[in-house]
Amino acid sequence: MDDTLMYRREFFIGGRWVAPAGTERLPVVSPSTEEVVGEVPLATTADIDRAVAAARSAFDDGPWPRMSPQERADVLARAAELLRKREADIAGITVDEMGCAISQAKQAQTGLVAPLFDYYADLIRTFEFRRTVSVGERRGLVTNEPVGVVAAINPWNAPVTLAAWKTAPALAAGCPVVLKPAAESPLSTFVLGEALDEAGVPAGVVNVVPGGREVGEHLVTHPGVDKIAFTGSTGAGKRIMSLCGEQVKRVSLELGGKSATLVLDDADLAAVLPPLVKGGMHLSGQVCGAHTRVLIPRAHYAEAVEIAAAAANSVSVGDPHDPATLVGPLVAERQRDRVESYVASALADGARVAAGGVRPAHLPKGWYYAPTIIADADNTMRVAREEIFGPVLCLIAYDGDDEAVAIANDSPYGLSGGVWTADPQRGLDVALRIRTGSIAINGTYPPFPAVPFGGFKESGLGRELGPEGLRGFLEPRSIGLPPALF
Repeated sequence: MDDTLMYRREFFIGGRWVAPAGTERLPVVSPSTEEVVGEVPLATTADIDRAVAAARSAFDDGPWPRMSPQERADVLARAAELLRKREADIAGITVDEMGCAISQAKQAQTGLVAPLFDYYADLIRTFEFRRTVSVGERRGLVTNEPVGVVAAINPWNAPVTLAAWKTAPALAAGCPVVLKPAAESPLSTFVLGEALDEAGVPAGVVNVVPGGREVGEHLVTHPGVDKIAFTGSTGAGKRIMSLCGEQVKRVSLELGGKSATLVLDDADLAAVLPPLVKGGMHLSGQVCGAHTRVLIPRAHYAEAVEIAAAAANSVSVGDPHDPATLVGPLVAERQRDRVESYVASALADGARVAAGGVRPAHLPKGWYYAPTIIADADNTMRVAREEIFGPVLCLIAYDGDDEAVAIANDSPYGLSGGVWTADPQRGLDVALRIRTGSIAINGTYPPFPAVPFGGFKESGLGRELGPEGLRGFLEPRSIGLPPALF
C-alpha cells in the first residue's frame, strides 16, 4: 500500500489535519509477516480534549445539527459516492493492518460502508423528525433531537465497517462524532475521515484520534461527550456501561457472542455443513456474530463430525493478499495464544479435536491457526460458553427440537444464530424460540442495513442499522402547544 495511507503523522480534528500533542507513535504490525507496515501517532488525553472540544463546538454553535435533514442527506450521499471510490484503499489497508483475507474484504470491510451512508441519506429524507399529537382539546409537538456529541469506539476486526455503522446514523441525526479506532487497526479509519471531509461535513463534525485504553476511558468519561457507541468485548462493554452509569450518559453496546446454529434432523448434512463451516471461518473466526456452536441431532452426530472435519481441512489458509486464501492470520500473537488456550481447555474437559487444533506447518511466520472442529463438546465447557474469536467451531449433540432450543438459549450471549432444515416453516417456528438478536434460516440473513443488528443479554444494549440505529442517536422531546398555535 501507498506509504501516505500506511504512515500517518497527524490526527483529523476540527476539520484539519493537526499535529499530535505528544510524541509517542504506534507501530502497526502485519499479522501475516510480523513486520511493521505502518505507523500512527498515539493520542494523549490532550488530543482527546481537542477532539471533543471541536465536536462540542460543532454541536453547540455549528451548522450541522441545524441543517435540514435533506441538506444532511445530500452530504451523506456524497460521502457514499466517495467511499465507493476508496474501497480498494480500505480493503488493502485492512489486509496489512489486521490480516483480513482479501477474498473476505468486500463482505467484511467495504460491503456495508457506502450502502450504509446511502441508506441513512434516503431514510432521513422521509423520517418523521416532528409530529403533532392531539388528545381531546390538547395538542402537542413531538420532536426528535440529536443526542449530542458521540464518541464512537470501534474494534479492530472490521474497523471502517463498524465505524460507519455508528457514524452514518449519528451524522444523519445531526450529531458530531469523535472516532477512536482500535490500536491494532487504526489506519483504515483515516480513509473514512478523508471521505467525509471531502463530502462537505463541516469542521468538527468528524474527528479521528487513535489511542489506547487510557485515552479511551478519558473519552468515555469526558463531560463534553453525550453518548458512547461501542463495539467490542463484553468485558470492555461492562466497564464502559459502568462508567456511563455514573454520569447517566447515553450508551449503546454491540458486544460478544457465542451464537448457536441448529441443524435440524431433516437437514441434508452434506449440503449444509460445508458452507456452515466456511462461514464460521470468515475473518479467521474473528466475528462477534459467528455461529460457533453447531448443534447436531445425536443420531447424525458421527456423520456430521466427519463432514465438518473434512470441510475444515479443505479451507485454504495462507497469505491474506492471495485471492485464493479464505483464512488469514489472527490479528495478534496474543489472539493466537488465546485460541490455543481454549482448544487446550476443551481437550482437558474431555472433548477432542476432529480437525485443526494446530498452527499450520507451512506458515512458520505470522499468527496463523488452522480451522478447527471440536467434537464431543457439551454446552457446559468453556470452549462452548466463552467467546474465542478464532477459527474454532464446537459440535454439540442434542435430542429433539426442544433440547436444541434449550441449549441454544443456555448462554450468557444472544447476538446471532441460525437454523437449517428442509422445512422453512419449521425453521421459522424454531427461530422464533431462540433468544438472540438476529437469525438466519437456511443461510438466509436479514436484509441489513435496513433491519436492526444487536444482541440480547450480554451481547449488548441498543441496536445498530435500520431505523432503530437512527433512533439511538435521537432524544424525543414533547412540547405542549397552546390553542394560539393550533
